[in-house]
Amino acid sequence: MPKTDIIAALTPEITAIRRDIHRHPELMYDVHRTAGLVAEKLKEWGVDEVVTGIGQTGVVGIIKGKGQNSGKVIGMRADMDALPIHEETNLEHRSTIPGKMHACGHDGHTAMLLGAAKYLTQTRDFDGTAVLIFQPAEEGGAGAKAMIDDGLISRFGIQEVYGMHNKPGVPVGRFEIVKGPAMAAADRIHIKIEGKGGHAAAPHHVNDPIVASCALVSALQTVASRNADPLDSIVVSVTALNAGEAFNVIPQTAEIKGSVRTLTPKTRELAQKRITEIVEGVMKAFGMKYDLEYHLGYPVTFNHHGQTDFVTSVTKEIFGSDAITTDIPPTMGSEDFSYMLEERPGAFINIGNGDSAGLHHPAYEFNDAVIPVGVNYWTSLIEISMPQRG
Repeated sequence: MPKTDIIAALTPEITAIRRDIHRHPELMYDVHRTAGLVAEKLKEWGVDEVVTGIGQTGVVGIIKGKGQNSGKVIGMRADMDALPIHEETNLEHRSTIPGKMHACGHDGHTAMLLGAAKYLTQTRDFDGTAVLIFQPAEEGGAGAKAMIDDGLISRFGIQEVYGMHNKPGVPVGRFEIVKGPAMAAADRIHIKIEGKGGHAAAPHHVNDPIVASCALVSALQTVASRNADPLDSIVVSVTALNAGEAFNVIPQTAEIKGSVRTLTPKTRELAQKRITEIVEGVMKAFGMKYDLEYHLGYPVTFNHHGQTDFVTSVTKEIFGSDAITTDIPPTMGSEDFSYMLEERPGAFINIGNGDSAGLHHPAYEFNDAVIPVGVNYWTSLIEISMPQRG
């Protein structure tokens, strides 16, 4: 049976699974139902080995090809967690849990990799081993790092690793990728400031943390405008400034929170150094006590050149030479697949979701028309990277 016919035959079942996952969204590491469903289906379809509990609730499926002469082991990753957003759609399969929804398409990512699992166990037309990685807690929980810390890479002998994410606004059947930095490192700052509070009518008797905070917010903008190379991408955003409650009281304390996004390790180090120095200098100038927490989050998502060239060639071969765009600019969003790309060479590709609401929007919906496209991509990547001889 032709490959496209096999994929078409399994698509209704995979679509039903996707919609079932969508109805029952789970957050962070608490993806027990989803992980259980994934493990159940992998076992049902004859995956050679199914391991649960990697990185708390991650699932790994091992599929061996007809041949084992190449010794190659390729990892493919899908994320399983949802977001704390109340869904605003009228879909029949909309979320049944108030305040939780699959607003980023991880239900679709999981479904497409499950489709690849079913196809690969039926055909096994490759020489090597496919490792299917179903990951929790991508949305801020660093689930990829948790799985790595739990032995994901070494235990299963993964040599290369690949990831995929849907992208609204890109037509179904099209892909996007870029070599090198593809998504930004995402760090957080949290600054607690203490001055001396008092009556609003007597500011000369107090030490106002609000004035100091405003000066600090302005000074932090110089990291991008006056410290970083203008050709380097960096974003320093203050996203919260909280102080005081009353009209006639100058508060004792203030609190600042923010996000720092960079695309290179050098710029990331510069940002941390300068922000630390600026906070210290401004707080000293205003006579404030302070506490700075600088949290290093997800690192830069870096697409390795050889693997990016490979998935580009696979996409062109299967879907046509015009099916992929390779000159897109990096995005300042972040992705914890970056941890896996730090461990092994690989690439992270975007797959078109068509004309849908944007990611993390309450009206977002993964486009089920993408499922056979994604299954074809994943299975082709395995078959072409590890061709069966003879």
